[in-house]
Amino acid sequence: MIPSILFSFSVILFIIGFYQYLGFRSHKKDWRQKVSKYFPTQKRKSKIVVWGNKFDQTDLAKPLNDKLQKASVSLTASELLGALIVGCLGITVIFTNLFDVPLLISFLLGIFTAGLTYWLLFLIRQNRYYERLNSQLSEVCRLLGNSARAGMTINQGIEMIAREAASPAREEFSRVASELRLGVDFDKAMRDLQDRIPSREFQLFIATLLIQKKSGGNLFSILDEMANTLEERKILNQTIKTMTAEQRYISYFVPALPILLLLIMNQIVDGFLEPLSSIPGIILGTIFIIGTGITFILVRKVTNIKV
Repeated sequence: MIPSILFSFSVILFIIGFYQYLGFRSHKKDWRQKVSKYFPTQKRKSKIVVWGNKFDQTDLAKPLNDKLQKASVSLTASELLGALIVGCLGITVIFTNLFDVPLLISFLLGIFTAGLTYWLLFLIRQNRYYERLNSQLSEVCRLLGNSARAGMTINQGIEMIAREAASPAREEFSRVASELRLGVDFDKAMRDLQDRIPSREFQLFIATLLIQKKSGGNLFSILDEMANTLEERKILNQTIKTMTAEQRYISYFVPALPILLLLIMNQIVDGFLEPLSSIPGIILGTIFIIGTGITFILVRKVTNIKV
């Protein structure tokens, strides 16, 4: 009887203590949040991160950062180069230890893979920034048309787009709005936007605004019709992407399968890749790489249907 009472009493004390501990943690968290508002703490960064940040601020990394932004890749120049270097070394180690490939050939394959990855990254995503802007253009037309319908000027409508639109349209129109506030002529600000975004849709949009600015007219009806047309084009483009998805994924498997078969055969047959180190093997390997690259490009070109 007494042991059961003591056990029950211990359980009750444990539950009470546990709840007290949870309350203490909650109060401690609130206290840290209040203190952090007045005494912000800076987290320590490793030397690699510091070196990467310094490299990203140099003139050498600026063109690469611009390319990454236009390709909609959420990486900095230092992160991309670090990933390529680590990938190159990883492929060298894997091919040397797992597939018994000679060290020099493994290192050359690592360099080739890193270079191919860099090239394919920007080849596939080179127009992704402009595609995102084009997909937002119907929303931009709606916002600007509704602002015109509410009696606002075009400049005020651009200010509203800069506040309410999503990225990357927000950044582009924020720059236009800043130029207009600084006294830049409307035509020049629109021409600069047109030069930054070489897109047929944006050229038509900017031409519509410039013509309406000079000759007048019902801007709301024009932009509403343009928004409807752009939304229909978006649906059509999405349908085409869905229908060509199989062919696009085949373009990735075609280069990968022969390399995988070579590595498997090298595991089964000793010295299977040794002929590749000879002159005829190097010639055949070069022909294979060039042919595979041409096949990939041709398949991508066939599936790249523009409306």
